[in-house]
Amino acid sequence: MGEKLGHLCLLCVFCDKNWKMKESIFDSHKFNLWKRRLLGNGLEIHAIDEKYTRHNSHGEALFSLLMLDATTPEGDKMPPICFIKGEVLCVLVCLIDEVTKEKYLLLVKQRRICDGSMTYEHPAGMLDSESDAYKVAAKEVWEETGIQLEKSQLTQLLDFPTYPSTGTSDETMYYFYCEIELPIEKIKSYDERFMGEASEHERIITCVLPFVEGHRLINNVNGILLDFLYLKAIGDWDLMKAL
Repeated sequence: MGEKLGHLCLLCVFCDKNWKMKESIFDSHKFNLWKRRLLGNGLEIHAIDEKYTRHNSHGEALFSLLMLDATTPEGDKMPPICFIKGEVLCVLVCLIDEVTKEKYLLLVKQRRICDGSMTYEHPAGMLDSESDAYKVAAKEVWEETGIQLEKSQLTQLLDFPTYPSTGTSDETMYYFYCEIELPIEKIKSYDERFMGEASEHERIITCVLPFVEGHRLINNVNGILLDFLYLKAIGDWDLMKAL
């Protein structure tokens, strides 16, 4: 009996440690960044109530649904619901045939909760507490496509963050691109690769398509915008007209 109680106590301690490993959303970098921005823009915060937080397999807070009670400098109440996601980035990977110079998009496809369909997207990920966006961009490209990049191969588009859903979320987006010249056989080898982490509920398949064809399959605003930002940055107006 004593031995069983000992095992039970050890199990309780283990479970308690696992529970403590889960990051509180209020201690997370993304929450405090959002709160500092609210205060910096003159809002008076009265209360913030956590409704639900999802953690990753390492115990870090990924997303959180919060109810906010705050007043604007004009004396109005802010809409109360905020979906906390933090800083996010996406990377356009352009594979260029070293002979013909034709451009191909390396996309990832996976089912998304927006409508349950298979979506085509650029590699993307969350910064969480990491301050080096270039490092995260290279990491996400590696994890989702199998291509290893140096930070020097990445170029950031726009020198300011953008907010895809200003009315309901703090999500802050950064855009990057890279160009890689390869033999066409090597380019094709990146198609239909199974990637992603099962522990994070990711089932990702890579997809290599001619630029225009790939662009027309993308249905998320960030991805569509990134294509245009990239073509504007490199001055490929002919390809832009073909989209």
